[in-house]
Amino acid sequence: MKAFKLDDEPKITSGFKVPEAYFDDLQSKVNQRLQEDETPVISLFAQRKTWIMAIAAVFIIALTIPLIHYMNRSSTEIDKGTLENYLTNHADISDDDIVELFNENDIQKMKVDLKIDDKELEDILTADGNVEDYIVD
Repeated sequence: MKAFKLDDEPKITSGFKVPEAYFDDLQSKVNQRLQEDETPVISLFAQRKTWIMAIAAVFIIALTIPLIHYMNRSSTEIDKGTLENYLTNHADISDDDIVELFNENDIQKMKVDLKIDDKELEDILTADGNVEDYIVD
């Protein structure tokens, strides 16, 4: 193979030539074009700003409507869970006090028919291994 030396070979010209004094006037020509073609710059955020505000307003309204509805609810009815917790935690309330709160229909609904045959009761107690726990002195 033949040795390749860059310094010995004749150089190839590119074919492009820079006109005389081109770089002297370049900066003034570029500045002149920049001043002529100055276009207004519109930020992308400025265009989206109204949409972001509209979405935020809808979001705030969506959160406040249930809150206002809940705050304006005027209910004198007590929640069943709250009543049960109150009755459980306050032992100074007697059964007579609770019965006074019920009307006759409520008391009739609470009556339970506990008619169990002796044979059925005996079968249940013999099947259960903890009979001693049910026997009271």
